[in-house]
Amino acid sequence: MAVALACSVGLHWSFLQSLAWTTMLVDNLTTTSFAAALQRTLDGKHPCALCKAIAKGRKSEKKSDTLFSLKKFQALNPAVALFVRPLAPFPPIQTQESFFAAFEHAPPTPPPRAA
Repeated sequence: MAVALACSVGLHWSFLQSLAWTTMLVDNLTTTSFAAALQRTLDGKHPCALCKAIAKGRKSEKKSDTLFSLKKFQALNPAVALFVRPLAPFPPIQTQESFFAAFEHAPPTPPPRAA
């Protein structure tokens, strides 16, 4: 259920993008220093094939969301009114007077202490 929720929110794109950046960083570290490799990885000017596929997937997903938002969904016809009535009248609530009578008086005071 957690995976389905994560995919519906779009976390799969973040996971794939992190994977792509990690792969690019490892590839860039073979030729340059860490600072230069990190800058080249995250500057956006040198995307890898996976980065391009992720960008294309995000764009296509956004386009499909706009198509669904244009549709109007109506669950019930507003011209039809629903009336719900109980099948039988509810019985009156029976209370036991002896149970509640114990709570009507103040609690007894404690007995005096023996000296």
